[in-house]
Amino acid sequence: MPNGTNSRRTHRRRAVIASTVGTTIEWYDFFLYGTVAALVFPKLFFPGTSESAGVLESFSTLFVGFAARPVGAAIFGHYGDRIGRKATLVTTLMLMGVATVLIGLLPGYATLGVGAPLLLVLLRIVQGLGVGGEWGGSVLMSMEWGSESRRGLMASMPQLGVPLGLLLSTAAVTVSSAVSGSAFESWGWRVPFLLSIVLIAIGLWVRMRVLESPDFAEIKKQRAVERQPVWAAIRKHPREILTSAFVRLSEQAPFYLFITFVLTYGTTQLDMSRSELLNDTMVAAAIGLITVPLFGHLSDRYGRRLIYGIGIVCTGLYAFPYFALLDTRSSGIALLAIVVSLIVHDIQYGPQAALIAESFGTNVRYSGAGIGYQLASVIAGGPAPLIAAALLQSTGSSTGISWYIVLCCVVSLIALVLMPRRTATAVPAKPDADRAEA
Repeated sequence: MPNGTNSRRTHRRRAVIASTVGTTIEWYDFFLYGTVAALVFPKLFFPGTSESAGVLESFSTLFVGFAARPVGAAIFGHYGDRIGRKATLVTTLMLMGVATVLIGLLPGYATLGVGAPLLLVLLRIVQGLGVGGEWGGSVLMSMEWGSESRRGLMASMPQLGVPLGLLLSTAAVTVSSAVSGSAFESWGWRVPFLLSIVLIAIGLWVRMRVLESPDFAEIKKQRAVERQPVWAAIRKHPREILTSAFVRLSEQAPFYLFITFVLTYGTTQLDMSRSELLNDTMVAAAIGLITVPLFGHLSDRYGRRLIYGIGIVCTGLYAFPYFALLDTRSSGIALLAIVVSLIVHDIQYGPQAALIAESFGTNVRYSGAGIGYQLASVIAGGPAPLIAAALLQSTGSSTGISWYIVLCCVVSLIALVLMPRRTATAVPAKPDADRAEA
């Protein structure tokens, strides 16, 4: 018995590490694109336009990746619920990594003309497909290896891929910018993209050593795998999918303003240093390594809804003070603004994975949770920088952006109230019989 317990602990630890390492690499790639899209891509791929128009066009390519994420969630959700979490996660990692390396090799508009932005969009779509399929599998691999009483904490561990990926990508851009100096816009920005190949090799090695999720293994043992898990999730759990998407508005839309749009706002509107803003973001991301699992743990003790609701309210209350602090142009106050912005984000992000995943049974969990989670990319994460840039261009003020954040929080609170109430123990391990395999 002790050997069995030790063996399970070993596999649980491997599952958590593999999920977290994988999501870190995926988000490193994804955030790297967002950072460079704000700093370099307007001039490199969209020359000849005004500065504000170039920013909008660059953020449009950012949105394309978000739009592809629900598609990736559906595609890989199908295979994740059909053949297993492990094999699917290896595929998503490869897809994301190859696309990122190719972006680092892509010539600019001056060399390829209109073909350059078109290829950029295509590779961004591939990135979006990979990230869309990654989240559901990594969260489930970690959560399903854990005990029911610690699912909030276990599901929050892969969420550490966000602060870790943000930390690594921002650090890579900062170091590359310092080393390349004035040549950053010509070749320095490419180095962090090319370094992704090293991270891919590490991620594949870790993931190949992990066993399949015990929950999914049990479903296969019972010959109860869904034939069409995506359709089953959409047909039987539309409310769960929609509320999962809208409950993320208050988390994801502000987040991409806090980490991506802030670079444009700070450098162009406030004449702040690019390196200073990147350093502030790294500090905030490092604190997230503590706050994300902390709030996941607190959701195990006090309930997902309570902790998540507190996060929504805090984000809404912070919408106006955030820009007021940045507008001081003070280094110390700007650091405070950015750090606090990611802490209020983490109050939601810590319990979010378990809150959404527990809404679905094991047989459709990869599909249902993934689609619901990634739909927010289309209605929240992708449009957010575009909307903020448009509001800033038309009004010249951050007031409209703050009201946009408040509106997102109101919608999320409504979605949280309407979200079906289920506990971890209430989620059936066995799928619906009428859709199971014979």
